[in-house]
Amino acid sequence: MNEWLDLMLSEAFWVAVVRIATPLILGTLGVLLCERAGVLNLGIEGVMVAGAFTGWLAVHAGAPLWGGVLVAALTGAAFGGLHGLLTVPLALSQHVTGLGITMLASSLSYFTYRLVFPKVDTPPTIEPFAPMDWLPVPVLSSQTELTLLALVLVVLIYWMLQHTAFGLAVRMVGENPAAAEAQGISVVGVRIGAIMLGSALMGVAGSFLTLAAFNAFFVNMVNGRGWICVALVVFASWRPGKALLGALLFAFFDALQLR
Repeated sequence: MNEWLDLMLSEAFWVAVVRIATPLILGTLGVLLCERAGVLNLGIEGVMVAGAFTGWLAVHAGAPLWGGVLVAALTGAAFGGLHGLLTVPLALSQHVTGLGITMLASSLSYFTYRLVFPKVDTPPTIEPFAPMDWLPVPVLSSQTELTLLALVLVVLIYWMLQHTAFGLAVRMVGENPAAAEAQGISVVGVRIGAIMLGSALMGVAGSFLTLAAFNAFFVNMVNGRGWICVALVVFASWRPGKALLGALLFAFFDALQLR
């Protein structure tokens, strides 16, 4: 009993919980945006791999860390645009297309890695994001700025969905596309925009792994986190606040079993 109490009161344990939850928060928000617009994006696993690789490669090539995050977001948005083009105007199967995006993004990332580093046995490293020592909050001060970004995005996306015209349009095209068209809203445009924005967040989720959690890219580093994000969206009933709680709950048990 005392061991459990010591663990629950340990700052290091909660630091691990928040660190494990960060990519899940970002990825879950990305899936949530897609699904609120009425599109299932099963390409998240591959998009996270591509975001992890391109963000890391950009920094390895000399870009600043936030430049790597931007590259990862743009990579995710590009794959999201492809997914949106295939599933919205062309009306192809969302499940098949999403799995195809996962295979394409993952394979391209691994192939490009071997192409750029053909004779490297140990992955090259970069200088990752440093902890926010200046922040006077015990657990958060040991995290990086990407964790702070994830927490801020939970609030921003909730506000966007509930209090902006774009958020209303996203919810409308997801729940009743015919009514949205009757109001003059472009269902195709809003859905593709939401998919690209959500996929950009998935790319950033992947970049967290190489730019903050680790300092290198290696095969299978995403390790199913994308599928966990899809499940967390259902658990959260498509609400950003509950998505945050779900990610923290999963990270809690993950950190617990590691100890």
